[in-house]
Amino acid sequence: MPIFKFTPWLRTMVWGGALIAPYKGIVTDQANIGESWEISAFKGHETVVSEGEYAGMTITELVSLKKGELVGEKVYAEYGDKFPLLIKFIDARADLSIQVHPDDEMAARVHGDKGKTEMWYVVDAEEGASLYSGLSEAITPEEYEKRIADSSITDVLARFQVKEGDVFFLPAGRIHAICSGCFIAEIQQTSDLTYRIYDYGRLGLDGKPRELHTELAKQAIDYKVYDNYKTDYISKPNEENVVVSCSYFTTSLYELTEQVTKDLSSLDSFVVVMCVRGEGTLCLPGEAPVAVRQGETVLVPASASALTITPSGDSPMKVLTSCIE
Repeated sequence: MPIFKFTPWLRTMVWGGALIAPYKGIVTDQANIGESWEISAFKGHETVVSEGEYAGMTITELVSLKKGELVGEKVYAEYGDKFPLLIKFIDARADLSIQVHPDDEMAARVHGDKGKTEMWYVVDAEEGASLYSGLSEAITPEEYEKRIADSSITDVLARFQVKEGDVFFLPAGRIHAICSGCFIAEIQQTSDLTYRIYDYGRLGLDGKPRELHTELAKQAIDYKVYDNYKTDYISKPNEENVVVSCSYFTTSLYELTEQVTKDLSSLDSFVVVMCVRGEGTLCLPGEAPVAVRQGETVLVPASASALTITPSGDSPMKVLTSCIE
């Protein structure tokens, strides 16, 4: 089975910028692109195979056809035809709303859906750019409501200046927000359940104030204060560097100046590969090499026994790989 490429869904957002299209090498007149959904099984926005024998099939149709051969037998047994990860690039020209996501239990109880645990890899950031992740001091649910009412909620949030390569793991329940000047790669559960806590009083694309979900967010928030919200890691060149490992996904970073081969023979899972810098080729045993460039995301089937990544060009190739272990 080959490597699959998909046509992304470009999402206009009130806070969206102008970086995603040139980053991905796409020509479009669409403005304020805030998100590129690279691989998505979210109903109504399912990405479509862009080339090859299966061109025109949605990711859901492809999973339904190939089942465990594509996603892994254990993965298929748990998730069925719904691809379990939603993969994005995010360009924040302005601050995103302060928000939180429900966990699986709350999402199932309230919405009949999955929760939303996610992670961020900072692809690029303007000087001084920052984001929010977690609480900087303990508050009660009652104090949370008061701080929403008087617009002081950001006073008790942990804020981080960011640079390329920074990683943040965001389990469901953690208050967070991407702020202006951040360009992010996001890996998350297949869910679009977001409770908007605070939105700076701005208007949406329809000219009306955007809805807040104060009561739902109050139930979803993890009110515990943690020692460190940023993921510390050491990146060794030309090696696999695991940056996040949880029950929903394991994500690794490769910074490559030479060819590497990842052994997949014991992995019962698909592998998503996001090229975040540079260019090169990906190759499976018995298959022709597939060229990839900055801004492209591909899906490696679970049937593959190995993946060879070969950088090209004058600068290092950086890729993120995500699977379910």
